[in-house]
Amino acid sequence: MSRLAAMRRSSLVELIMIVAVAIFLALAVQAYAVKPYRIPSGSMEPTLDVGERVLVQRITHRLGSDPKVGDIVVFHPPAGADGIPAVCGEKVVEKRACTTPTRKRSDQTFIKRVVAVGGDTVMVRDGLVVRNGREQPAPFAAPCAGGDGCDLTTPITIPKGSVFLMGDNRGNSDDSRFWGPVPVRWVIGEAFATYWPPGRVGIR
Repeated sequence: MSRLAAMRRSSLVELIMIVAVAIFLALAVQAYAVKPYRIPSGSMEPTLDVGERVLVQRITHRLGSDPKVGDIVVFHPPAGADGIPAVCGEKVVEKRACTTPTRKRSDQTFIKRVVAVGGDTVMVRDGLVVRNGREQPAPFAAPCAGGDGCDLTTPITIPKGSVFLMGDNRGNSDDSRFWGPVPVRWVIGEAFATYWPPGRVGIR
């Protein structure tokens, strides 16, 4: 083999190795650090539109950091969320949010906003969350407009190790009001940036 041919072969092998390593790193990053997610419904409007694509960081959650109030997270809901209508893990009480999710986890992935964490008391008044006795301003949310779940005025307490999640489209969101709090271990990660469409690109 000529010296030139040997050099070309060496360069080709090097290129293949670089591409293979790049693919491996990209897959590793998606599996453990950052994952893309497409918004499937209008439940988070006006904050996130249908078809918008966001990046979800999984690092802090994997390192043991729990979601905080205000975070927008991707998660697996309880299996009760798969039903139409959604199924609570206990008997539904009028004017009270679901306090107990079904035991099994759904294979679906949802995206919602954390509005309360373990130990908080929560009720909903005219679509606004009343957390620990204080109404929480929500300039990011669409008006509830009298839909189901707009007024759940009997307080509930969120279990330790769980989060209570609601969509920003308060009158048109299938969320914890109907299928209960979500165990933190079912949370995948926090949405931190939009990468599509171009006009919506930015850090959240």
